[in-house]
Amino acid sequence: MDKVEYTEAERWLIEPKPGTAAARARDFGVDLSLTVSNLRLTPHERVKRLDEFQHEMKLLREAVRSAKQNGRDSARPKTVR
Repeated sequence: MDKVEYTEAERWLIEPKPGTAAARARDFGVDLSLTVSNLRLTPHERVKRLDEFQHEMKLLREAVRSAKQNGRDSARPKTVR
């Protein structure tokens, strides 16, 4: 995996000062490097990724719905008699 180089402005977010909102987010478990990665994208690229994600979720929902209709619902426990 390549080493990521951060700009000075990005470093402010990656290594926030104590008491800041970014520090609270980091302490809560938010991966601030993902925020930086998304901010590096253009607005168009972010919307494109969102569209792709929504399309994949639609396909997943359709596959689950189809599996349930065809009796392949593995989430339901099978009763053995």
